[in-house]
Amino acid sequence: MPESYERGALTEATYLILISLCEERHGYGVMQYISTLTHGRVNLGAGTLYGAINLLLEKGWITTIGGNGRKKLYVISPKGRDALETEIARLTELLSIGKKLFTHDSPLEKRGN
Repeated sequence: MPESYERGALTEATYLILISLCEERHGYGVMQYISTLTHGRVNLGAGTLYGAINLLLEKGWITTIGGNGRKKLYVISPKGRDALETEIARLTELLSIGKKLFTHDSPLEKRGN
């Protein structure tokens, strides 16, 4: 997972995992939630999910809060919430720029691009 919110970008999988862990969930619950949230467009495999979870744990962006046996529960940490809020602001800015470019008064619209 080659991202760092200090440089301004998260992968889609990391973003969705952090979103899903705003409420405590176990790994399979994260996979289900992401699939539901994206209407089936994103289906994380176990290897991708748990690899990302391990890196997010190392960064301190999520924490474990217990669980029973093999099912660990995870939740976003304050540091992870900061990263998520930074990413949402970045994406909001990008969306705003894109919308401005595709208004009827934009240079792109006038050129027919």
